[in-house]
Formats: sequence, C-alpha cells, structure tokens
Amino acid sequence: MFKITLLSTALTCFSLISNVATADTLDQVRERGKLECGVSQGAAGFSLANSSGQMEGLDADICRAVAAAVLKDPNAVDFVQLSSNERFVALQAGRVDMLARTTTQTLSRDMDVGVDFAAINFFDGQGFLVPKKLGITDPKQLDGAVICLRQGSSSVQNLADYFGSLGIKYTPLLFEQSDEVVKAYGTGRCDAYSIDRAVLAGDRLKLHDPNEHVILDAVISKEPLALVVRQNDSRWADVVRWSFWALVNAEELGVTAATVSELAKTSTNPEVLRLLGKDSNYGEKLGLDAEFGLRAISAVGNYGEIFDRSLGKNSSIKLSRGPNELWNHGGLMYAAPWH
Repeated sequence: MFKITLLSTALTCFSLISNVATADTLDQVRERGKLECGVSQGAAGFSLANSSGQMEGLDADICRAVAAAVLKDPNAVDFVQLSSNERFVALQAGRVDMLARTTTQTLSRDMDVGVDFAAINFFDGQGFLVPKKLGITDPKQLDGAVICLRQGSSSVQNLADYFGSLGIKYTPLLFEQSDEVVKAYGTGRCDAYSIDRAVLAGDRLKLHDPNEHVILDAVISKEPLALVVRQNDSRWADVVRWSFWALVNAEELGVTAATVSELAKTSTNPEVLRLLGKDSNYGEKLGLDAEFGLRAISAVGNYGEIFDRSLGKNSSIKLSRGPNELWNHGGLMYAAPWH
C-alpha cells in the first residue's frame, strides 16, 4: 500500500529549510526501517496505484530496488505522492529520502534547489497531446491556442522558450495536480496539453476515448529524468545511484529476476559474480553488504524488465525503448562498470 502526504503551503518558504540535514540519510533510513520515496501524483508507467492500491511503474520499482538494497525488503517503502511544486520542498524538509518522480535534471535545479541528481533513469522529451478532430500535425499550428501545463514543471519554461523563439502566441493554463490537468484537457478547456511525451502517453489512456487524441511527432526539449537526493549527502547519493545501476548492469549482463539466484551460484562470468556480490564486496564501500545488487535485481528485475512491464511492450502504454535502450543497442542508457 502507499500513503499520500500533503504538505503545508508554509513549506514553500525555502529559507526555513535550506540547511542540509547533518544526519546521514542511510542511517536514518535504517533506523526508521522504511524508505520514504517521493513519487508523482499518478503518472501511468512511472508511479500509479492499481485497483488493489499497489503502486506500479518504473519509478515505483526503483524505490523498491533501493529498499531491497538497503533494508533487504522491497516492501519497506512508503510512496509519498508529491506535486511538481511540492517535490523539492519535501526532499529538503526531510519528508522524503529521495525522489523517483519524473524530475528533469537542469542546471538551475542542480545549483539552486539544494539537491543532487544521483542518476538518470529515463530519457524523454517534451511533446504535445491534441484532439484528433483539430487536425493539428505540428505545434506551429497552435498559434493563439490555450495550452494545459503542470505548474512547477520544466515544461512551462520549455514551452515559453520554444514558442517565444517562433513568435507564436499562446495562453498557458496551469494546474498543480496531475489529475486536474488531464481533466481540464479532457473537458476541452485547452487546445493542447504539453509535458514529457512518456507522461502524455500515460495520461492519454485516462481520457474517455484515447483514440480521439494524438501525440504530435515534434519533440521540443531534452528531458533527462533523474533520481534526486538532498545535496551534500554523498554516501546516500552513491547508494541510490549504484542500486539503480545494478538494474542497468543486470540487463547488459543478461541477469533477470528469474535467473539471478541461479546465476549467483553457477555463473563463471566475473562481471556477473561481482555484480551479485559473489566475487567481491563492493557494497561495503557504500555502507551496504555484498549482495545489495542481487537483492535489488531479485526484487524488481533488470531495467529492461521494468521498462517492458511499466511502459513498453508488456504494458498498456506500449512505448518503444528509444533512447532508453542500452548503449550497446543504440540507446543512451548506460551504467558505470561494476569494478
């Protein structure tokens, strides 16, 4: 199950919480016995509760992988749903230990918000969702349109830059809550909805008749979505980073949730043995044990398995891997070597 955390608007005053906590997050998580993981308010394919109340998606499974690596239990995680405006404040205030929440890594966020980006877990780009009946095939046809946007997301600035460079006039209609944006678009309050294309693909399925809406081919930005931790907590950043990279390295080495236990016993590949903690103890350098990677993979599978069931061929969204394919298969997904 998951819990929804509502943040007081008073927390928006960053000056009250800008000092980085001196306590080590890894120690805090262990003492608490649970990982507090900040996720979206309901992004299909990334973090969305199913009919049984279980959180599903790429980001949700990365939270579980970190919990498995640190606490030896993938279910020892609370999913804290946060709006775009709330996410950094919640992290700074210590309400969550990390964000796995469709968050774009940018220079200003890296320098000004008091956070560190541990690893990019999804490569995306901003696009447009439009009603098919409008006959629009290019965003340049949206001159004078009303565009639905999520307040606090990088898509607001991206759209201003893109349309500004083309001299296109538009009216932004901003919403803080994810479902509010989808509802506004679905009821015709705006002519188009613009955000990351993978998010659009998931939100499109929430509409009354998804087939009556199309995602334009145009991509107007780079959106490297990353896992986020508090600034100046290098050990915790390393734990989150290498727990995720275990999943990417596992795909590259052909290690799956179904085979990981057997490979730990029988593999003769030194890279596999190092990854699974059978020929080294790299976990000790992180403050973990040798088998933290093995547990993360066993809990959620490798990166490709997570992608396929959350966003890809085994999901309702059916996204292609695209830039999220492994580097040795023509994509950008890449993890540092395990040695």
